Amino acid sequence: MWGSSSKRNMTKKVDTLVSDGTRIEGDVTFHGGLHVDGTVNGNITSDGADATAMLVVGAHGCVEGEVSVPNVIISGIVTGDVRAQESVELGPHAQVTGNIYYTRIEVAMGAQVNGQMIHATQGDGRALPAPADHEESPQAARRIEKLHVIDR
Repeated sequence: MWGSSSKRNMTKKVDTLVSDGTRIEGDVTFHGGLHVDGTVNGNITSDGADATAMLVVGAHGCVEGEVSVPNVIISGIVTGDVRAQESVELGPHAQVTGNIYYTRIEVAMGAQVNGQMIHATQGDGRALPAPADHEESPQAARRIEKLHVIDR
């Protein structure tokens, strides 16, 4: 997003748009690209067969639920855990209240995360661990502390 080459496997096409002023009540499952500028009150998941699926939560977008999509770009608000099997990008005005499970992450200065950032090594499309299955290691805690120092 900010000059990164991490987009090499992401879809470039937006197949579905939830525009500003639109509110969806319920879970959303999609494949391809989904751009949210409105509000989704429910979980967002991608079709399991689509490893290049991408969710973009725009600057006016708000998601109130869990997200499980291979590639996620957040510039708005997400209240719920984010599980990205490939990559997460947080823009300067992103606000996430929940844990972020990621393989690759890019965080812009100004992004806010109220939760844990948990690195998962698999980038091969396997599901990331559920919160109950995860035990934070001392190494993970040190990575998170270093990330906070870098962001200041």
